[in-house]
Amino acid sequence: MPGSTDAPQHQPMTRFVAFLRGVSPLNAKMPELKACFEAAGFTNVRTILSSGNVVFDSAVASPSEIEQQAEAAMARALGRAFFTIVRPSEALRALLASDPYRVHGIPAHAKRVVSFLREAREPRVALPLAQDLASVFFCEGREVFTAYVPTDKGPVFMNLIERAFGTEVTTRTLDTVARCASA
Repeated sequence: MPGSTDAPQHQPMTRFVAFLRGVSPLNAKMPELKACFEAAGFTNVRTILSSGNVVFDSAVASPSEIEQQAEAAMARALGRAFFTIVRPSEALRALLASDPYRVHGIPAHAKRVVSFLREAREPRVALPLAQDLASVFFCEGREVFTAYVPTDKGPVFMNLIERAFGTEVTTRTLDTVARCASA
């Protein structure tokens, strides 16, 4: 309306974390990933560690829409896209506060790992799935909880996760999830 002094309406911003599968310092530079997320229209972008964790604000509320935008921006700028799974920071803080490892009796010395799925789905095999001091012990919604004690047999837990849920997952230690949720 001509002569209107109404201020523009601003969408509320939500803090999100994107977990990218397969990122390492050898195949992606964190400043480049940060630039991709900024080019996709996200703000207050930070990368956490060098393993494909991107924290940002967005007015877009749909994690699946954000995943598509981020992957498209990476494809344009990098010539490839990393499989991306997005969660609101608030949901990650709630997950951490629920302490599912304590509830399930996981020993304090075991390493705790969370795998993220885009969609909730049943595992291909019955859980818990255990081998060589590693166990995928349960799935709740779109998160899979694993614990392991390091051995000389390598990352057995990753083989178990992929056996149960395939490769369209991305996995982080509980410590990394906590760092991302608080950033």
